[in-house]
Amino acid sequence: MHFTLTAVLTAAGLFAGVLLFLEFGRRIGLRRLKQEVDGAGGGVVEGAVFALLGLLIAFTFSGAAARFDDRRNLIVDEANAVGTAYLRIDLLPAAAQGEMRNLFRRYLDARLAVYRALPDLEAAREHLASSNRIQQEIWVRAVAESADSQSARMLLLPALNEMFDITTKRTMAAQAHPPDVVFGLLFVFALCAALLAGSAMAWPESRRWLHSATFAFALAGSVYVIIDMEFPRVGLIRVDSFDKVLVEVRRSME
Repeated sequence: MHFTLTAVLTAAGLFAGVLLFLEFGRRIGLRRLKQEVDGAGGGVVEGAVFALLGLLIAFTFSGAAARFDDRRNLIVDEANAVGTAYLRIDLLPAAAQGEMRNLFRRYLDARLAVYRALPDLEAAREHLASSNRIQQEIWVRAVAESADSQSARMLLLPALNEMFDITTKRTMAAQAHPPDVVFGLLFVFALCAALLAGSAMAWPESRRWLHSATFAFALAGSVYVIIDMEFPRVGLIRVDSFDKVLVEVRRSME
């Protein structure tokens, strides 16, 4: 909820800033009209700024959507990797299978707890450290118990490697975001575009509130959605529903 409030306030600040710069631009345009200054050629600059703003929003939105999809796909990949490795425990000696299955249950519980703990980063790090310790236990036991089984070494150990590699990919994917300068540039271009738009809408008789509000809402709404998709564990746009795939794998271990 704290992140959602922050994102909403950021979008609201941009909305207010765009309206403010539209008014600044309008006053500048009115002053120009009173002085009867020829504004020929200004359309070229306006077109360039609006085009760059559109491209910046498009690329930022596209990148956020792609990362959002990648995070969802990685959840499915981890569920498949864990499920495959769990099935291959059957290749181990019967006496070792019970303890190994118990370690898998503990491991998957810890993995689920990592993302359920968010946005509490400290708690998430503790669960991540716990899952890493269980990873080590699983690997050591698997290597020891598969020493006399070629099939276990050829099938179980690579499956465990894949299962462990997915955790690193998911951890890094959760931290992959555009540099702050991109968002800063997006805000600056939005305000510059508002200034130019306000100047172009300078008419002495009235203000065009509908156009101004629509323009401000479009920019603020786009930025809000981009920010929300970049942090799909703490905002309104979430990937939590895909965790049910891992939950189903956990249930199958009972």
